[in-house]
Amino acid sequence: MSKKKNYPRRHFIRDASMGLAAFSIVPRHVLGKGHIAPSDKLNIAGIGAGGKGASDLAECAKSPKANIVAFADVDHRQIGTSVKNFPKAAVYKDFREMLSKHKDTIDAVTVSTPDNTHAVAALAAMQLGKHVYLQKPMTHDIYEARILTQAAKKYKVITQMGNQGGSGDGVRRTQELIGLIGEVTSVQCWTNRPVWPQGLPTPSGKHDIPADLNWDLWIGPAKLIDFNPSYLPFNWRGWWAFGTGSLGDMACHIMDPVFRCLPIDYPTEVEASVATLWREMWNDTPNPDSCPPSSIIHLTYPRKDNGKNIHVSWYDGGLLPMRPAELLPEEAFGNWDGGVLFEGTKGKLLADCYGANPRLLPTKLMATTNLPKESLARVPEGHYVQWVNACIEGYGKGVTSSPFEFAGPFTESILIGNLALRSYYIKNPKLKGWDDKYLGRKKLLWDADKMRITNFEEANQYVRREYREGWSLSL
Repeated sequence: MSKKKNYPRRHFIRDASMGLAAFSIVPRHVLGKGHIAPSDKLNIAGIGAGGKGASDLAECAKSPKANIVAFADVDHRQIGTSVKNFPKAAVYKDFREMLSKHKDTIDAVTVSTPDNTHAVAALAAMQLGKHVYLQKPMTHDIYEARILTQAAKKYKVITQMGNQGGSGDGVRRTQELIGLIGEVTSVQCWTNRPVWPQGLPTPSGKHDIPADLNWDLWIGPAKLIDFNPSYLPFNWRGWWAFGTGSLGDMACHIMDPVFRCLPIDYPTEVEASVATLWREMWNDTPNPDSCPPSSIIHLTYPRKDNGKNIHVSWYDGGLLPMRPAELLPEEAFGNWDGGVLFEGTKGKLLADCYGANPRLLPTKLMATTNLPKESLARVPEGHYVQWVNACIEGYGKGVTSSPFEFAGPFTESILIGNLALRSYYIKNPKLKGWDDKYLGRKKLLWDADKMRITNFEEANQYVRREYREGWSLSL
């Protein structure tokens, strides 16, 4: 009979804990085909869970590897779909509280808030080492985009901007066809947006804040104003304090193939024109708090391969570039959402929103030209699941279509257009007459390295907005 072994309590606790760990981290081959080991799951928290936030979480959950463990939304009137879809998820109003309580149990975060709080929410997650899926546009201002681009690299996290067309077949086919039209010299981009109210007087009046809404947190870093139902749940897009207008909403989709196909990053020149609103005879008083109902923006980009500059133009609010002569009268010029037209030294290429349905002009060339074969890898799993898979693979291994190293400079370019729109209405305090009423109606020169307009100082107020007390953005 063997002698009983002395087994100290601390050894029992240690070995029991190791045994539990062995049961919780189960290799996938032990569970069998079709089962996902807990160690292969991506635990996701959502910041913003109503509207687009609900669909973002649902799209991520299409991956069997995704596990939605929590979400936060300042407006609990909007979260019904997410509560139904993820009944086991913890629910919060304040994303900061959620991140604090779940910092050790989540791996990744989706951010689907109004543009106004994109940067502060995304940076808070990245500073905890969490991967981020961030809705477009990446940020509300140019400075924020630069900071988030640097943060993704500093904190070594997988990132994806929510311009889902960036993972589509259309934009890849556009990349494969673009060489057929020679050297691109100009690009025309357009959208039917806004499809929400813009160009309006600032809302006024006193309204009770709904019990299920944290209005202070919804305002985020912006200046605190009285609650008004005109701003939410969706029409915030048309107000500069919270949204980025038609350009911010759609350029990340429509201009995406421009940035993927051409050797460009930052523009050096920008100019804009905006629809004039007349309150009464000879009174063109604008509504500076609201994004314009329609606009045109022209951007000049130097080619990174030292070729000739490329001119990119943007039209919104029902405005369109001239139809190319090669397009037959009955043929569609883009689609309902908009389109993009590349003009090169050897021809023209037209695509719909998201770079979909790219075709040479005249379109009969698609049947008579020896088209290049598919050469770029497709993303059959889609934009969201691609991000989920990349997060599981880890930083330096996982690949996404719109990481911040791409999306950051892209977003900056878009927001430079908004800088020009807002500068358009800067008045001359020493007004003498109609010819000098507005100072910003000229070509603005951009220094990307310094993030400054060099020939109109007043425009630089739109590079980086001032956060209200209690909010900050620093690496």
